[in-house]
Formats: sequence, structure tokens, C-alpha cells
Amino acid sequence: MMNFKKGEVLYLNKPLGWTSFKVVGHVRYHICRRLGVKKLKVGHAGTLDPLATGVMIVCTGKATKRIEEFQYHTKEYIATIRLGATTPSYDLEHEIDAVYPTEHITRELVEETLKRFVGEIQQIPPAFSACMVNGKRAYDLARKGEDVELKPKLLVIDEIELLECNLPEIKVRVVCSKGTYIRALARDIGEALNSGAHLTALERTRVGDVRIEDCLNPLDFKDWINAQEIETDTEEEQ
Repeated sequence: MMNFKKGEVLYLNKPLGWTSFKVVGHVRYHICRRLGVKKLKVGHAGTLDPLATGVMIVCTGKATKRIEEFQYHTKEYIATIRLGATTPSYDLEHEIDAVYPTEHITRELVEETLKRFVGEIQQIPPAFSACMVNGKRAYDLARKGEDVELKPKLLVIDEIELLECNLPEIKVRVVCSKGTYIRALARDIGEALNSGAHLTALERTRVGDVRIEDCLNPLDFKDWINAQEIETDTEEEQ
């Protein structure tokens, strides 16, 4: 029996092109419809960029108090990185703005370079990010063409594994702490290889113990919720 006001924790697989905000709105809409209520508290634990897919934890009702706890869980990603070219956002949201040589890059060099990113690292977040600068979102300033000065943050990368190496493209598995920008990691790997790089695909495969296999496609959410047994407390809803 589910009770969305007392609080439920839902695991969703964010589709490509959806914002994290859209996933939350979609879930809220279908729960409210099913419950026959106008509003319900719904939030997510950790934004994914529109061009990323994968595990999103969505909390409802009183379970929204657990969002911070989930944000601190370790995350695992599979990232596809194109070497030899950069974009302003370090992913495919923007066009390529510069190209770099890649002839000198070998699988061995990639493997050696990736080792340098394991452990505690300093990372400057992307200008196109939700980081706050003087009370404004960095991406709002960046989109207006303003220079954004972001300070490096200390992060922990537990593991980086090279899964595929079809130069100039590589695919890596990354296990990391809260606040890691995989786009910024792609940028830094490109620089460390004396080239450039940007992200061409990103999937979050795990948050804590929640794996992609445990997640529901938001497009199936309406049918899923209609099939659930739901506890409703009418007095509470008035």
C-alpha cells in the first residue's frame, strides 16, 4: 500500500532530452491526478543534464526530507567522451568551438592519464551549470555571454575504468562523490591528454544501491501508478 503524502521514494530512469524538472513535474502530475488532489510535494535528489540519462531518485510528501541523504550517496556513471574537440558547455548542448590534435594519444596514454584523476581532485565546475555566483545561476550568466568565475571544488573520484577505446572516442565508468561534474571531468581529461574533449553521452547507472535496472521509465509511470494500491487519507486532503 503506497502513501504519497506520508512519503514514497521512487526510482526513475531519466529519458534523453528531459530536464530533471520535467521528470518531477510528470511524476507530480500523475500522482495528483490519481489521488484527486491539487498539490503534492515532490522533489529529486541530484540533477541530471537534459542530455544525460539514468538513475533519478524522486521523493514525495514527507520523504522529501530524505533528499539530502540521497544526494550524498556515491554515484556511478558511464561517460562517452570525444577527444580532440571542445564545446563551451563541455557536452553536445553547444557546437564545437575548437579542435585539437589527437595523433599522439594511445590507449596506454589514456589509461595512465585516467589514473591521475582517482582520489581527491580539485575541479572547477562548468560555467554552464547550476552553481551559484553572487546569487545567480552560473548558466544564466554564461548564456548572456558574461564571464563566470567559479572556484575549484574538492571532490573524490573512487574509480575510473576505461571500458572502450575507439580513438578519438573513449568510454569510461566513473564512481564519484556528490558534486562531481562529469562534463568538467571530460574537459580535464582532454587537457591532461594535451588535447581537448567533450562529453557525447552520459548515463547515471547507480546512486548508492539503486541501479538502473531498478528504475522505471517515466513514460510508463501513468500505467504504473494506476496499477498501485494507494492509501488516501481524505481528511488530510481537505
